[in-house]
Amino acid sequence: MSVTTEKTVRELALENLAATRVFEKLGIDYCCGGNKSLDEACRAAKLNTDQVLDALEKADQSAHAVEENHNWRTKALGDLIAHIKNTHHVYTREELARLAPLFDKVCSVHGKNHPELLRIRGVFQGLAQELTTHLMKEEMVLFPYVKRMEEAVIEKEPMVPAPFGTVQNPVSMMEHEHDSAGNALRAMREASHGYSAPVDACVSYQTLYKALAEFEADLHQHIHLENNILFPRAVAMEKAH
Repeated sequence: MSVTTEKTVRELALENLAATRVFEKLGIDYCCGGNKSLDEACRAAKLNTDQVLDALEKADQSAHAVEENHNWRTKALGDLIAHIKNTHHVYTREELARLAPLFDKVCSVHGKNHPELLRIRGVFQGLAQELTTHLMKEEMVLFPYVKRMEEAVIEKEPMVPAPFGTVQNPVSMMEHEHDSAGNALRAMREASHGYSAPVDACVSYQTLYKALAEFEADLHQHIHLENNILFPRAVAMEKAH
C-alpha cells in the first residue's frame, strides 16, 4: 500500500483493511466521511499527519501475514452481500438485543451519578430503531435486486426493471441512513469521553462501554463495505448493463 496524504481516507481503507483499524483507534471517520484526504482528516481530528502515516505504514507491513482480507472489490456481489448479512447484520441484531437490557441495568444503578448514561441510552435507542428498519430494507429490497442484477449480467439476460427506478435511489437512502448512524455513534462516543468508564464503574458499566466501542468498530466496517464497495459496484454494474 502506498500511503500518501493526498489519498482519501476511503482509498486507503479500500487498499488495506489494516488501515481501518488505525483509523478506528485514532478516531478518523473512514466510512461516512471517507471522501476527505488523509491530510484533511488528520487536521479535522487534530492529529499529527506524520505520526498517522507512520502508523499506517506499520499496519500495512504487519497486515500481510495475519489479515484475512478478502478482496471484496473483485469478488461476486452476491458473496459480499452474504458476508454482510451473515457477519455484520447478525452481529448488529445480536448486540442490539444484548445491549438494551444492559443499558437499563447500568442506568438504574449509575444513572443518578452519571446522567450522561441516560443521554447515551436515548441515542442508542434511536439508533437501534433506525438500524432495525435499515437492515430489513436492505435485506428485503436492495440486496435481492443487486443479486438478481448480477445474475442477469452473468447470464447475459435483460435485467428485471427495478420498482424503485434505478439502484441509485435506494443506495442514496441507505447512505443517508448510514450518515445518521454515524452521527449517533459520534454522539455516544463524545458523551462517554471515548468510552472511558469512570472510577466508580461496576463490571456491568465497564462491559457496556467496551461493548459499545466494539459495536461502533463493527458498524464502521459494515458501512465501509457498503458505502465504499458494494454500492458503487452495484451502481456501476447497472449503468454498464
